[in-house]
Amino acid sequence: MYAVVKTGGKQYRVAKDDVITIEKLESEAGSIVTLDNVLMLADGDDVTIGAPFVDGAAIAGEIVEHKRAKKIIIFKKRRRQNYRRTKGHRQHQTVLRITEILTGGAKPSAKATAKPAAVQKEPLAPSSAMGGDDLKLLSGVGPALEKKLHAAGVTTFAQIAAWGPADIERFDEELSFKGRIEREGWVEQAKAIIAEGQE
Repeated sequence: MYAVVKTGGKQYRVAKDDVITIEKLESEAGSIVTLDNVLMLADGDDVTIGAPFVDGAAIAGEIVEHKRAKKIIIFKKRRRQNYRRTKGHRQHQTVLRITEILTGGAKPSAKATAKPAAVQKEPLAPSSAMGGDDLKLLSGVGPALEKKLHAAGVTTFAQIAAWGPADIERFDEELSFKGRIEREGWVEQAKAIIAEGQE
């Protein structure tokens, strides 16, 4: 048996135990959700098409995790106006495992699994140096952003130069930088500033 269900403005063909990635649902990981907008049901040669939805049909699924899609870059330019804007966007998504295809108004039989323990993120230890470095030397960093970085424990160029992709993603999300770290090239700038200071 399979079904066609609509959620987040998109349609998905699903069967039991399928794992699909859909637009974000406002439920916690491990919880059971029900999708009621079933457009079609098929069980062998028996096919039921809704008008627009199949009465009493629903899809039950367990939320595996919430995540963000791959980053896309939006670039805007206006000719002869010296206007250029670059922005990054990562769409929030939910990974859903289909547990049941329900008919006749039936309720889901599966129960929510135990909520996974949250992983506590520890901020990087602040530098022991007096006052740290002047992070405003980085492109796009003013007093407000420097204050945010200090609050997160980032006070030196050495810390920024050591950031990997996971660190960049973490600080970008936690401090709402909206892709600024990669767009401005802070890691490369920090490495260059350190190299100049060693000459």
